[in-house]
Amino acid sequence: MKYLTRTIWLLSLVSLFTDLASEMLYPVMPLYLRSIGFSVVLIGVLEGVAEATAGLSKGYFGQWSDRLGRRLPFVQWGYGLSALSKPMLAVLAAPWWVFLARTTDRLGKGLRTGARDALLSDETTPATKGRVFGFHRSLDTLGAVLGPAVALLWLALRPGDYRLLFVLAFLPGLAAIFVTLLVREKPRMASNRPVLPFWASFGYWKQAPAAYRQVVGGLLVFALFNSSDAFLLLLARQRGLPDATVIGLYIFYNLIYALAAFPAGSLSDRLGPRRLLAGGLLLFGAVYAGMVIAQEIWAFGLLFGLYGLYAAATEGVSKAWVSNLCAQADTGAALGTFAGLGSLAALVASIFTGYVWHTFGPAVAFGLSAGVAAGVALYLALIRLQAAPE
Repeated sequence: MKYLTRTIWLLSLVSLFTDLASEMLYPVMPLYLRSIGFSVVLIGVLEGVAEATAGLSKGYFGQWSDRLGRRLPFVQWGYGLSALSKPMLAVLAAPWWVFLARTTDRLGKGLRTGARDALLSDETTPATKGRVFGFHRSLDTLGAVLGPAVALLWLALRPGDYRLLFVLAFLPGLAAIFVTLLVREKPRMASNRPVLPFWASFGYWKQAPAAYRQVVGGLLVFALFNSSDAFLLLLARQRGLPDATVIGLYIFYNLIYALAAFPAGSLSDRLGPRRLLAGGLLLFGAVYAGMVIAQEIWAFGLLFGLYGLYAAATEGVSKAWVSNLCAQADTGAALGTFAGLGSLAALVASIFTGYVWHTFGPAVAFGLSAGVAAGVALYLALIRLQAAPE
């Protein structure tokens, strides 16, 4: 596995530690916010502002890293801000402070995402990108397995002690910062494109090759109907599964995802990302259709396991494919724009799914997502791409 360079290993470990810190707080964040007086509406506004911050900044900082010819400073500062945001939540419970802490975390994600993915892409070749991005997603998702498990253990030992948990979450974040200091960036040519202003973060779209717009456009249509995983957990809870079982399903999903991401990336290098992505989207459609009729715990277990396989077949593979559809000097902007537009599309998807669920019921909401996923899979399988740049 010579293609797994030192930099790839280090960046994957950084993602593991950071996701461990974030996912330690995932199960308790809604409980904590309600305990300090946040309404459901205010929680929705908080998450909307946070995700919009991440989405808008990914493209901006990605193309800025291209222009400077540097990736590492964006990676280090981005992970640093996200780590700092964790203990901030333990300092003060005022709504404005919580908004500041959450926005700081998402700004850190926006700052690092495009540059980190570009740094991973710079470390590999088109023939091995699926494996590299799959390996990175595997270690990243391992943090999503360990984090909720740590949180559940903590709450079992010290029920309701949220603030100290926020402080403890800083420790893996601190480890992530330390590992970024070990990364060494190779010299690279700077892009000659001008840095666009923040409000024009997605200006790369107009300059991007046609093949990039064809693939990313299809994936964004899917993203507009791919709502938050919280809806899957909510449906399982609504069908009568206890809280501990629902969180256990979430951990199981991430475990399957972590185990399958690297093999899925290797498979995409052999078969091509197009086939694996199309297959993954069909799997998504099957899971969402199955969720409509699932009632028993074994059925939910099967569906969440298949959902982990879908994620493994799409998340890292899509980044690998997109990075091969742009000029190397524009990789940061290309991946940052893709990630940023995807974040904003996910925000729209969650709002839309919530509305459809409330108005027509979960069967319609999930059935619509399943149908769109099947349509996009067919589109990706049949589309004839225009030539990509060298």
